[in-house]
Amino acid sequence: MRVLFATTGGQGHFRPMVPLARAVADSGHEVRVAAPASFAKHVAPTGLPHEPFDDADPGALGAVFGALPSLSPQEANARVVREVFGRLDPVAALPAVTGLLAAWRPDVVVREPAEVASLVAAEAAGVPHVQVAIGLCSLTRTFVDELTGPLAELAAREGVETDLAAAAAAEPVFTSVPPSFDDDREGAGVGDSVGDSSAHDAVAPVRYRIPAPRTPAPPLPAGGDPDAPLVYVSFGTVAAAQGVFDGTYSAAVDALAGVEARALVTVGAHGDPEAWAPWPPNVRIERWWPQEAVMALAAAMVGHGGFGTTTLALGAGVPQVVVPLFASDQWVNARRVAEVGAGLALESGPGLAARLGDAVRAVLHEPRYRSAAQGMAEEMGRLPEPRAVVGDLLAHAR
Repeated sequence: MRVLFATTGGQGHFRPMVPLARAVADSGHEVRVAAPASFAKHVAPTGLPHEPFDDADPGALGAVFGALPSLSPQEANARVVREVFGRLDPVAALPAVTGLLAAWRPDVVVREPAEVASLVAAEAAGVPHVQVAIGLCSLTRTFVDELTGPLAELAAREGVETDLAAAAAAEPVFTSVPPSFDDDREGAGVGDSVGDSSAHDAVAPVRYRIPAPRTPAPPLPAGGDPDAPLVYVSFGTVAAAQGVFDGTYSAAVDALAGVEARALVTVGAHGDPEAWAPWPPNVRIERWWPQEAVMALAAAMVGHGGFGTTTLALGAGVPQVVVPLFASDQWVNARRVAEVGAGLALESGPGLAARLGDAVRAVLHEPRYRSAAQGMAEEMGRLPEPRAVVGDLLAHAR
């Protein structure tokens, strides 16, 4: 069979798909990955063929993200979903994605909820499609609700007669979220307005675990006392690119300077580590480091509530302090981390450095946080391997 995986240009969006894509390929089926051209360097290490499509206009994207700090979490999330995922991204991607479906004729499309060009093209071509979750259940509902208008616009533009929002809501879901961390309560997300998108609740999601990386972990960069506990700090790939969250990085560096630990802070490809120089003796700042390598050694993590980093920490049994920044799912993930006892959730803003220092000390030294995180890791470890759910996925192929 031919299986097309489709993703936007976010590592947290693509990462949950990779184990499934590899498992399908290892089972002898043809797999391709439709992703933005700029995302090639992230697709290449998977060994899967990349089918590039155009990136959204950088100027238009900058205008959307630049306005986020002045908005509430609800407004910021809605704007990103509607304007970026619902309009800018798919308009750029649709010509190539539509052409790919016509030329290659996949038997099933596997997409993540933020990537909607493949949804439009699959409905137009009559190709079945399923979804890989990039967050909790409430996030899936939020995507359907916020994308209803943009999807109607895309349907009209492309001559698609089906209700695309209803088609998205009815998709079978595959997820790496463990049951006790997932969120199946209506309206549980920050600012969710759950409409008629309950179709996802009709069939239980197929759950799988993301396996440990196959490649050996590189040694960590030198910095601080090697015998001190390691605190890993990452606010994802978007925050540093916008510049408006520089104060959050500064607060994290200031907080960790007063904690008896060594810290590795990553600021993303668009961040400049020298902007925070000179660093405290116990802090090292890098643009990027393999997260799996860091997490295997970390005693605690400070993050923004992004799906990838949050679930990676849970899977490694690492307690975390979550500081949501700009998207409502980050607040949902932060709340769930605190609710299951695997860490603490903080609001950003004035006084963050002092509050963050206290929170990091708490998750480092109070055993209950590590115990809860390790319990979550054990639950995730009991989920089936991706190869065990390949049959479930291919059952939806035409």
